[in-house]
Amino acid sequence: MASLAPQPVQDLATPQAVTPPAPILHRGKFRFPPGLKLNLPFYSFSKFFDPRNPILLFEYLAKFGRAAHYRLLWHHIVLLTDPADIREVLVDKAHLFIKERTQKRMRILLGEGLITADGETHKRHRRIAAPAFHRQRIQAYASTIVEYAAAQRDQWQPGRQIDVAAEMMRLALQITARTLFDTAVTPEIHAINDESNAVMDMYNSLVSLPRAEDLLRWHIPVPVLIRFRRSKKHLDQVVDQMIAAKQAEIAQALREGRPIGGDLLSMLIAARDENRDSPSSSKDSAAVRLSSKELRDEVLTIFLAGYETVANALSWTWLLLGQNPHAEARLHAELDSVLLDQSGNPRLPTLEDLPQLPYTEMVIAEAMRLYPPAWAMGRQATEDVEIGPYRLPKNSFVFFSQYIVHRDPRFFPDPEAFRPERFTPEAKASRPKFAYFPFGGGGRQCIGESFAWMEAILTLATLAQRWRLTLVENQTIALQPKITLRPKFGIQVTPEPRL
Repeated sequence: MASLAPQPVQDLATPQAVTPPAPILHRGKFRFPPGLKLNLPFYSFSKFFDPRNPILLFEYLAKFGRAAHYRLLWHHIVLLTDPADIREVLVDKAHLFIKERTQKRMRILLGEGLITADGETHKRHRRIAAPAFHRQRIQAYASTIVEYAAAQRDQWQPGRQIDVAAEMMRLALQITARTLFDTAVTPEIHAINDESNAVMDMYNSLVSLPRAEDLLRWHIPVPVLIRFRRSKKHLDQVVDQMIAAKQAEIAQALREGRPIGGDLLSMLIAARDENRDSPSSSKDSAAVRLSSKELRDEVLTIFLAGYETVANALSWTWLLLGQNPHAEARLHAELDSVLLDQSGNPRLPTLEDLPQLPYTEMVIAEAMRLYPPAWAMGRQATEDVEIGPYRLPKNSFVFFSQYIVHRDPRFFPDPEAFRPERFTPEAKASRPKFAYFPFGGGGRQCIGESFAWMEAILTLATLAQRWRLTLVENQTIALQPKITLRPKFGIQVTPEPRL
């Protein structure tokens, strides 16, 4: 059995020499980092410019050092790669920023949900949603996660090729349906999934389309907007019907003196905003609850964020394990030593096992370093603002990419290598907080982070206990950076039984 003793990580945790400060460009009272000399459209035929893959642009800009500046038409845009600068935007000066344009455009799909809302609306929704994501509430779903993962692993057959990315999507969809709606994957759940995927396939086109919101409101017959309106209408109808049915179910339970369900939707329907000092609160009980439209927006947000991110994180994890047999062997050794009953026979993981599975967690953390499901974030300045040595004008956009920062050799030497040992407690403590931020940070840090970690660890432990997945040779693995970072062509594997 492979040793589970922690390996030395000093060489992994110690940052390399910091890149010398980049020159600052003075333009009037503003100070910009170096970057592209021409407006971005002039680089349309450059190798680093591909609207379908913004990561190429970010990789090119990262070569400028701490930050890079470019212009898109009349807009100033800055890519930040230094953790201190990112912290300044997300934490220290968060009140000076709002969501940037591409994330705001997600409102045409998600409405005013936790991902897209700003200001008091976001604060109110987060207060109302917080009890549904309390640690004890989330932990109650552990057995559900393991149950569905165990059922999935029982369906795999030795030697029969599968697309593990599609399998992880299917499994995460089942878990989300049960924990969010307390239902199996019904035709309604399939409809939500299908229409959401259809909209996400249009996302890049919608982002690049000028004044898409106005064009939608004016019913301009642009083909992509016609398809979007059709999908969004059907999506809203299905979700509204499920919410109405759940509201009727809760009302009946209250009339009969029965407790309401423990699913997330029931919790959101019953939740109240207890902050009476909030501008949106009043003595009217209806004002401190989420309206039907607000519920729909949050359901769509939680649905997409809840299964897309975990499914993608697990998909990339299987790829990296298949490429790194030493790490795979150490993972299996941990599972084999921990997941035993009193007679020494293999058993399914439980919530109580999580503290005993540190390497399993490190494997997932390292997979999300290399392939973060949320691969980029952005903000827009509401006034002139200083970030580090720079001073940017009002309405400037700042971006930071987890995909880029997580591969910075200053904090992750040999960054392309898969080394879960980077995430021992000692190694994590040696790095700046925003050298690794797969779930964002500050007041807008993902509210479902605890749920995602629990789901990913328990799912990986359940599946890897039974199976080893061998990568099919001569397949193409490519990034598809849309709302989340997907494997464009899937990941083909062949299951091999371990137990």
